[in-house]
Amino acid sequence: MPKNFAMTGVAGYIAPRHLKAIKETGNRLVAAIDPNDAVGILDQYAFDVRFFTEFERFDRHLEKLRRGPAEQRVHYLSICAPNYLHDAHCRAALRIGADAICEKPLVINPWNLDPLQELEQESGKRIYTILQLRLHPRLIALREQLQQAPRGHRHEVVLTYITARGFWYHISWKGISEKSGGIATNIGIHFFDLLIWLFGDVLEQRVHHSDPQRMGGILELERARVRWFLSVDHHDLPFAAQAGTKTTYRSITIDEQEVEFTAGFTDLHTRVYEDILAGGGFGIDEVRPSIELVHQLRNAPIVADEPLMRHPSLC
Repeated sequence: MPKNFAMTGVAGYIAPRHLKAIKETGNRLVAAIDPNDAVGILDQYAFDVRFFTEFERFDRHLEKLRRGPAEQRVHYLSICAPNYLHDAHCRAALRIGADAICEKPLVINPWNLDPLQELEQESGKRIYTILQLRLHPRLIALREQLQQAPRGHRHEVVLTYITARGFWYHISWKGISEKSGGIATNIGIHFFDLLIWLFGDVLEQRVHHSDPQRMGGILELERARVRWFLSVDHHDLPFAAQAGTKTTYRSITIDEQEVEFTAGFTDLHTRVYEDILAGGGFGIDEVRPSIELVHQLRNAPIVADEPLMRHPSLC
């Protein structure tokens, strides 16, 4: 039988990938919430989705479904709301007897993870997060290859991620560090998770530059030294930005060999949903190391020296 899904933040940037994943896995959306009502996209999936602009009414509706016939109850709550609301919406999911599928970052501050795990244990429900790069076929093969390296070998890695954003970005919640977690959290979290997954635990981190537009530094991992750079400034792109087409550049080089994983990068949400529905999924234990790391990065002092250790974009 199809599972019933509800969704928060359905008018947001990432919601279409979740809507597509729900449909492609043979399930249905029954309710959605967003304070913005530009949600005509819902008509591409169904005409009977109950939509709310106030969370209190949305929550009341889900509770009504929970107390009604079993076939109408919500099984999963997909969370696409702004970052600072994620943990509250996860708690709402567990309270109505649903599992949560939450966009990253699961939380902004690591001390909010333990209460969520306690609620999982109390409710018997799970909180999953979207770590889609771990399911990218090219990156799975790369991880298997790296694990064959001799013990003690440390790779030299350069990570660059530039995704151009206009003035709106800094006016929206994404430009407010308390709500988004800043550059490292909002646009970098899945890359930091990927680096830890590929190269092991964080031994040390240093930040060489940080401002509202860009951030960079160095990570010492168990099996790699990583020079990293993140930016939302189109001037940092290695080519002329073209609005609506060429706005993003992502690159990882390992020992001067570039890893290409652009293909399929935006099409992995359905794979994540399939994994969760099949009994897999990534939970709080998997996401904890990257959440702890980005918290350290945004609170780290700036290291002004080390010119030879800087990312090329900061030299």
